Amino acid sequence: MTMMKTARIHEYGDSSVIRSDAVPRPRPAHGEVLVRVAATSFNPTEAALRAGLLQAFLPLVLPYTLGWDVAGTVVEIGAGVEGFAVGDRVIGRLDGGGAAAEYVRTPADVLVAAPTSVPLATAAALPVAGLTAWQAVFEHGKVAAGQRVLVNGAGGGVGGFVTQLAKHAGAEVIATAGPRSTTAVLGQGADHVIDYTAGPVGAALDGPVDTLLNLVPLSPSDAAALVPLVRRGGRIISIATPIEPAADTGVSAMHMVARNDAAQLAALVELVDAAALGIDISASRPLEDLANVHRLSESGQIRGKVVLIP
Repeated sequence: MTMMKTARIHEYGDSSVIRSDAVPRPRPAHGEVLVRVAATSFNPTEAALRAGLLQAFLPLVLPYTLGWDVAGTVVEIGAGVEGFAVGDRVIGRLDGGGAAAEYVRTPADVLVAAPTSVPLATAAALPVAGLTAWQAVFEHGKVAAGQRVLVNGAGGGVGGFVTQLAKHAGAEVIATAGPRSTTAVLGQGADHVIDYTAGPVGAALDGPVDTLLNLVPLSPSDAAALVPLVRRGGRIISIATPIEPAADTGVSAMHMVARNDAAQLAALVELVDAAALGIDISASRPLEDLANVHRLSESGQIRGKVVLIP
């Protein structure tokens, strides 16, 4: 029996519950492929999952192998799979996790060809964060040329993609970011960066925006303070704390949860290969360091995307 290493949790708790386990290498079932993992990437939501904060709508069967993003190479193909061959380089979002391992079996229909213009491990940062950004900007935010867009939390992993996609759509992009992220956010296309550590965002904003894309958790008072920054008839899209403007503000709002969409992921890959979308990797670490990455994220010390190499 061939064994492989994984990063799993056997119980909910702090980052110390993440264990390096050796388990049998899986075989693909009908409709699945087996992927040799080049990298997975860390998403802050996985820290909440690990802590048990998402049990109400994402209950886990323990032990659970972490890792929602995968980039790797197809090494075995199950029955009923078409369109893939052994040796194909692929990426995908795995809603059931499992990519924090040397190998993962996954439904073939969530995978797309990896970008050819970046290292395969780098591409692991794209699926979850990229799909979230695409849906926030285009599906729900309906960002278009000539609009003014405020990206609140542009320095995070999703924020970098949101900033780039909003700029790609032709919007004027105003981004909030801390001092350590300012240079990166400007490089991603933001027209203006507001240092949220220096005072209220509204005080530094020159006029209302058409769309607010909120990517960070907010206190009730901070959420309320953002509503007046959006013009009447504008919209707020939040992937974190729900924001609920009063009816008399004329501002619509929604709290979104991103979904898996292979067609959209393929479109993101095309943008990467056309040099219209960059992937900002702040660090590359061995998979054995995953617990430390969780700790760093929960203490606010992670910028951008971190990839983990088995």
